[in-house]
Amino acid sequence: ECPLCLLPQPPEAFPSLASCSHRSCRACLEQYLCLAVSESRVPVSCPHCPAALQPSDVHRLLPEPALRDKYEEFLLRRLLVADPGTRWCPAPDCSYAVFAHGCAECPRLTCGREGCGTEFCYHCRQPWHPDGPCAPVPPAPSLATPTAQLAQPEELAHGEALAQAEAEDIKVCPRCSAFIMKINDGSCNRMNCTVCGCLFCWLCLREISDVHFLSPSGCTFWGKRPWSRTRRILWQLGMVLGAPMVISLAAGVAVPVITIGIPIYMGRKVLAGGPGSRRSSLSGCQQCLSVTSSVLLSLFVSPVITALTVGVGVPLVLTYVYGTVLLSLCR
Repeated sequence: ECPLCLLPQPPEAFPSLASCSHRSCRACLEQYLCLAVSESRVPVSCPHCPAALQPSDVHRLLPEPALRDKYEEFLLRRLLVADPGTRWCPAPDCSYAVFAHGCAECPRLTCGREGCGTEFCYHCRQPWHPDGPCAPVPPAPSLATPTAQLAQPEELAHGEALAQAEAEDIKVCPRCSAFIMKINDGSCNRMNCTVCGCLFCWLCLREISDVHFLSPSGCTFWGKRPWSRTRRILWQLGMVLGAPMVISLAAGVAVPVITIGIPIYMGRKVLAGGPGSRRSSLSGCQQCLSVTSSVLLSLFVSPVITALTVGVGVPLVLTYVYGTVLLSLCR
């Protein structure tokens, strides 16, 4: 049975994949690959796990030659976008890439595509401007219609509010400037660009690591906007001043809970042997001996676990509070 369409299939309908051992029927894999390539989600991962499918498997399963060409183009584009020295021709309908390594001192670039020859700047990536410095990057285009300027003040205010709401749903990738749309409803702010693979924060539009939302930057994993400066500073001050009390309270609760809770848990676990378990065939003395031995063993192990938990957890929290948070507060 195919795990995607849940239909019974003959064994020969399940092609093998070089990237992993998961199996799906050929029809489902072809449909999945067509959709992924059409949405430029390249490299394509296995429909059951994060493993990337090998190009040979993708070529073998894609039914149309045009989709295979698109797949190759998207792979090449993703590779070039990740290269900091690659520049794209700004001419309309030209997708030619120029390798511009070491061109910072001589920023005049020329598109090498036949019939184009557009000259543009290495730094600002705009058409060549020999008589002046690079112009600042223009803001994102407004989504309001030109006719909104002729509307009444009430309609204009409503149109601007609507355009602002739409503009908040469309942002650009900080690495490759690809447009990305997300409903700004406070859902997950950890974004992954499907064009270049950049992992960035939706709120601050910066490339991030997995600990970005634990840092005192004001960006939260969920939420529509970052914290204000006042709220962020108050939170940081509260962490710096209240950390000793909170850590002492947590340690004071954790130590007896772990030290006493583990022996109690193990004793109840051993004592609650089901009717079909091996424990039920033991005599009363044997069960009592088994429970006693597990509790005594836990009494020796629980202090070690408590010491490791407190000895490792407390220094990590203190390092974070009086290292990362305090430095951020001083800045």
